[in-house]
Amino acid sequence: MHELLSAADASRVAADRRYLHAHAETGFDLPETFAYVWQRLTDMGLMPKKCGQCGIIADIGAGEDGILLRADMDALPIREAADVPFASENGCMHACGHDLHTAMLLEAARLLKARENELNGRVRLMFQPAEEPLLGASDMLQNGLLEGMNIRAAFMIHVLTNLALPAGSVIVSSPGVSAPAAGMFEIRIQGKGCHGAMPHTGVDPITIAAHTVLNLQQIQTRELSLSQSCALTIGMLQSGDTANVIPDSALLRGSLRAFDDETHQYLVRRVEEIARSTAELFGGSAETLMLGGAPTLVNDEALSRSTLAALRELLGEQCVLLSHELGGDAKKSSGSEDFANISHAVPSLMVALAAGEPDKGYVFPAHHPKTRFDEAVLPIGAAVYAAMAIRALG
Repeated sequence: MHELLSAADASRVAADRRYLHAHAETGFDLPETFAYVWQRLTDMGLMPKKCGQCGIIADIGAGEDGILLRADMDALPIREAADVPFASENGCMHACGHDLHTAMLLEAARLLKARENELNGRVRLMFQPAEEPLLGASDMLQNGLLEGMNIRAAFMIHVLTNLALPAGSVIVSSPGVSAPAAGMFEIRIQGKGCHGAMPHTGVDPITIAAHTVLNLQQIQTRELSLSQSCALTIGMLQSGDTANVIPDSALLRGSLRAFDDETHQYLVRRVEEIARSTAELFGGSAETLMLGGAPTLVNDEALSRSTLAALRELLGEQCVLLSHELGGDAKKSSGSEDFANISHAVPSLMVALAAGEPDKGYVFPAHHPKTRFDEAVLPIGAAVYAAMAIRALG
């Protein structure tokens, strides 16, 4: 395993990362990212295939059995303010580290291709769009991601910055749920517009929206037990454009999260019921649409155990931790991850890679316009991807 770390090309993986970072793109709209990844894989002698709207898969090795390595490719609609020479200038930003994930998997592909004859099966590389809206993994699953071979295991890496661990430390998820189920929703409220001086002639959608926001908060505080941890957030309310007119409609958008799928489904049902009944109470109507989501991310016990051993062999015992060994909120992520869809289809494992210590200047969290990641971890991440694949193939 040790030779993987020394064989990883730090300058190559950094160059890949910087190109991807400077050309950040969002959702399924990834033309430059797609073209770059496709060309890099082709240059390695691989035969990439399009999967879904703009995902890419490529296989290394031979045989009926294999494993899956996943990297997400999409950025966020954030205008970058980080002080780096390769900052994006197009209003999109890789503020969650997906540029690192993609670059690390490209370098892992090179490492694995060089050892192709030694692999005991196939490695499928998965380059995924639209993780941020929680849509990309399901799109690829519906379009043949797992077809053509018996995929026995799937792995992902996520970099974390602003973490009080030495850069390059690896956190292997303990067995069980490591990330909550999540869904994003939109509530379209229809009222009846009128002049602000004659409110009795209309139906005020802003009043309906305000009561809906308050009523939704009762789900968590009055309908669920202490053991059913969840979060329901309204992040957007839009209505009207002038001070003395009651508008026709209002729009709410929000998200919900829960650490078990039953609670998540309850939240989905109650959001629709409360929105509809609140609107009807005031003489209006409401339609609720689910915009995307993912189930809980479940980590396989056997994969957790074997991967922990493999990565401690690669990096040293002190550099690799199980998530339950960490304190406080680090044991589980409150952020959701659509790799969860894959974890419900095949045995899976999420691994985190520490990529920036606060006392070394990496003080901003993910999704912040000034967030930065320590590029020294890039060859480590590439070696980790490759080591997980080799160990899982046996």
